[in-house]
Amino acid sequence: MSTLKIREIQPEDNQQVAEVVRKVLVEMGVPKVGTAYEDKALDDMYATYQPPRMNYFVVEDEGKIIGGAGIAPLIGLEEKICELQKMYFLPEARGKGLGAQMMDTCLKFAKSQNFEQCYIETLPYMKSARKLYARSGFKSLEKPLGDTGHYNCTMWMIRDV
Repeated sequence: MSTLKIREIQPEDNQQVAEVVRKVLVEMGVPKVGTAYEDKALDDMYATYQPPRMNYFVVEDEGKIIGGAGIAPLIGLEEKICELQKMYFLPEARGKGLGAQMMDTCLKFAKSQNFEQCYIETLPYMKSARKLYARSGFKSLEKPLGDTGHYNCTMWMIRDV
């Protein structure tokens, strides 16, 4: 029997989280440059998400990290808008409703931090992710917001928190 749980990241999760994110990005054919793949933060996600108004959550299944997502202030618009960051799930985590549960966890955290809106950057061929975002109330934008540095992400979405 599976023991799936969503919880806050811990220091000992760092290596597994980096592996999950990079593995999914490679699986999806995402460019390694100009995307989360090259973010230095990936190697120490616990420390990255310790500042105020930031948190990263993982999905754990019997000690194995199979997915995660984080919330952080959107650089350049920090006061009112947060960004849903690095939301990735291994194949064994997909199709179980974990994406919706993780989205709910992240948006509740965003609301608790008094953000007014949540922003996402994605790619056209990440169809399942975009469906989840749309079901969760995100609407498409014509251009990017803030300064994420992810110039290869060509789709942008936002929703009220």
